[in-house]
Amino acid sequence: MDLFEVTLLVVGGFAAGAVGAAAGGGGLITFPVLILIGLPPVSAVVTNTVALSPGSFAAVLGNRVDLPPRREWLPLLPTAVVGTVAGSLLLLAAPARVFELVVPFLVLGATATLALQGPLWRLVGHPRDLGPRRRTATLHAVVAAGGVYCGYFTAALGLVMIAGLALAMDTTMARVNALKNLMGALMGSVTVVVFGLFGPVNWAAAALLAPAALVGGYAGARWARRLPSAVLKAVIVACGTAVGLYLLLRELT
Repeated sequence: MDLFEVTLLVVGGFAAGAVGAAAGGGGLITFPVLILIGLPPVSAVVTNTVALSPGSFAAVLGNRVDLPPRREWLPLLPTAVVGTVAGSLLLLAAPARVFELVVPFLVLGATATLALQGPLWRLVGHPRDLGPRRRTATLHAVVAAGGVYCGYFTAALGLVMIAGLALAMDTTMARVNALKNLMGALMGSVTVVVFGLFGPVNWAAAALLAPAALVGGYAGARWARRLPSAVLKAVIVACGTAVGLYLLLRELT
């Protein structure tokens, strides 16, 4: 790699960590960068996933005070692990092109879900009105789906997760964002193990992205927790719309 590519990876890693912690979708910054420096798509997905994992832990540290009580998120951990392993194995066994065609619609759908949270609550039921079993089942379904998505594509995982969690939880956006970061950190750890053993990781690129994403993740999480819920939600919706449209246009051109 030349100096330009090194600089591109470091700047992209910091931006991805910060955006991912604050709103989600940071991986969509570094994924095109990895393609630009010459990595094939599957290698870019795998390297992106491994490299951005440290940034997720920094994000958890940055807004740890906003995490829901442990009894609410601890039972979700096995579900996150199983879903992520399934998605990782699916990526290594199936053509990546198929999922890439679906990803823009998943991101736009997740963003619309968050933007229309109020009407959807009235349609499917507000979380506080759901029975404990239904609320728990919904949370597990969201986390399992997020795990599969993380293992297969990763980029925009935060947007997908935060939309689902916000629909299933009656709490502030800061708490939803903190839980999203925690689940993302765990899912990222699982992909590091699976892809580190079986995936085509470009370790030179990952070594440049990871520390930059670590610093960016902590900075982004600290910034996000200072924003009011309505403002944070608006930022996430704006990022999700931009990311979804970018992916869609990329596939159409």
